[in-house]
Amino acid sequence: MPKSVAKPAVDPTVSLQLGVDRSSPVPLYFQLSQQLEAAIERGALTPGTLLGNEIELAGRLGLSRPTVRQAIQSLVDKGLLVRRRGVGTQVVHSQVKRPLELSSLYDDLEAAGQRPETRVLRNTVEPASAEVAAALGVAEGDEVHLVERLRLAHGEPMAYLRNRLPSGLLDLETPRLEATGLYRLMRAASITLHSARQSVGARAATADESERLGEPAGAPLLTMQRTTFDDTGRAVEFGSHIYRASRYSFEFQLLVRP
Repeated sequence: MPKSVAKPAVDPTVSLQLGVDRSSPVPLYFQLSQQLEAAIERGALTPGTLLGNEIELAGRLGLSRPTVRQAIQSLVDKGLLVRRRGVGTQVVHSQVKRPLELSSLYDDLEAAGQRPETRVLRNTVEPASAEVAAALGVAEGDEVHLVERLRLAHGEPMAYLRNRLPSGLLDLETPRLEATGLYRLMRAASITLHSARQSVGARAATADESERLGEPAGAPLLTMQRTTFDDTGRAVEFGSHIYRASRYSFEFQLLVRP
């Protein structure tokens, strides 16, 4: 009986309309990287997809191998691709671009086609510090509920979330927190989220944060602090979050003042 021969995997970039304009002042590697990034963003190259051989791609486009390697490396640096020993170059996922509006990371990840996952690291009650008390409108030392979570997408850490809520506001059992987003639990408890006060910043990761988020020590992180209010004006959440800058960005819409 003849032996079956495995067919070589089809390079997913073959079906893409890739090309470069040699008359353009834009570097060739950047033109290619932009086209590959656009394919990842629109879902033409889905998470887990293996890219073909750099030599074959270079030959097909009439580019040098260093040019193709530079294009791919730029996407590795952005966190869109990853090189795996013995496997090849693989699509990780597109960067999550979060609009600055009153929404939860869980909902934003789902809307972006990601697969959100939550690991609850701490779920306890603690006395409110002066900062927390001022944010939630309670007395310093009053009990507040503390929830610390690691939010993942496609199995990769995206953010470390620390939230404090007034004690007794709603059921915050760990299985429920790991099954869905905090804002969904609030809405299910008939809490109407109305507005928030929020600040966004950036800083270097500590050693502990680097380990949790899978980033090198000192890697840039995005930070967000938010106090959320319900429709009665009551503060219902004080959040202090950090995000991997390589996987996440905030989007602003700016209007010209008349």
